[in-house]
Amino acid sequence: RLEAFLKKEVDLELSTLPDFEERVIDFSEAEQLMNSINTIPAPCAPVINPQAPNAATGTSLRICWGLFSDDTVECYQLCYKPVSNDRHSNEQAEHTLKVKETYCTITNLLPNTQYEFWVSALNASGISPPSERAVYVTAPSPPTIKSKKIRSCENAALVCWESRDINPVDSYTVEL
Repeated sequence: RLEAFLKKEVDLELSTLPDFEERVIDFSEAEQLMNSINTIPAPCAPVINPQAPNAATGTSLRICWGLFSDDTVECYQLCYKPVSNDRHSNEQAEHTLKVKETYCTITNLLPNTQYEFWVSALNASGISPPSERAVYVTAPSPPTIKSKKIRSCENAALVCWESRDINPVDSYTVEL
C-alpha cells in the first residue's frame, strides 16, 4: 500500500477563502504596546568608599559604597581578597557576596592584614562594571604582655610586650 501511495501524484494546491487572501494585518496596537514598555538599563559602576576610622577590628571590616546615579539596583556583588606582595597573588582566594544594602561587614578575617575590595551593581538587565578597587586593613591583634619582665619602682614602671602580628604595627598605646 505504501508503494502504491508513493506512486500517486498529489495535488498540493490549497484552496483558500477570498476573505483571507486580501486581509491586511494591523500591527499598530502591538507596536504601541511594545513601545510603551520601559526597559531598564544595566546600572553604572558603584563607587567604593575609602576605609573609615574605627571601621575595623582584628577580624572584621565594615565596607561602604555608593551609587551616584538613578539606576535601579536589585542587589550588589561585593568581592574581596587578601593583598599579597607575593608574585603569585593571583592564586589568593577571591570571595564574593551578594548584598542588598550599600554596606557590609566582613568577618572571619586575619588581624593586621590588607584586603582588596570591589563591588558591582545588579538588576534585571545585567551587571555593572566593577568599582575601582579599595584596600582596607584589619586592626592588629592585641600584644601579649611579658609579665616576667615587668619591673617597677616608686616613680616608674617597665612593661614589655610582644606582637603576634606578622605585619609591622605603626604604634602602641599604653594605658595606665
